[in-house]
Amino acid sequence: MDHVTGDWARERTEQFLDEQTIPVRLATHTPGGGLWMLSLWYRYRDGRLECATSASAKVVDYLRDDPEIAFEISTNDVPYRGVRGSGTATVEPDEEKAVLRALVERYLDDTDSGLAKALLSPDRDEVRIGIDVERAYTWDFSDRM
Repeated sequence: MDHVTGDWARERTEQFLDEQTIPVRLATHTPGGGLWMLSLWYRYRDGRLECATSASAKVVDYLRDDPEIAFEISTNDVPYRGVRGSGTATVEPDEEKAVLRALVERYLDDTDSGLAKALLSPDRDEVRIGIDVERAYTWDFSDRM
């Protein structure tokens, strides 16, 4: 994470990203020049955001065509707080489903549920999306609410 401004210092921002289990809202461009937004599970690791998705998802094509993204990770309940910013995404195979498995454990607490088993099925081809955050802005309305 290169540049952080707003209510929190870098350390508090990283703590928030580690603690939260809310999806990242990711915005990208479509090959036709339009905008596309989706929500993905994420983890913050080694200074970057990591997500996983199906190798056949449209967003994979979009990111390969134009890797510049915007993102937001924010609470949905008061007091509102979060991180938004921009960066560059890379897409790589996740043949062992290492990132996906870590995300399933993070968001679902285990790999035994029906959803977890479906996601981790050997028949699914997965990719990891790595996001190098270039700019981040933080806000925390705790004192106002």
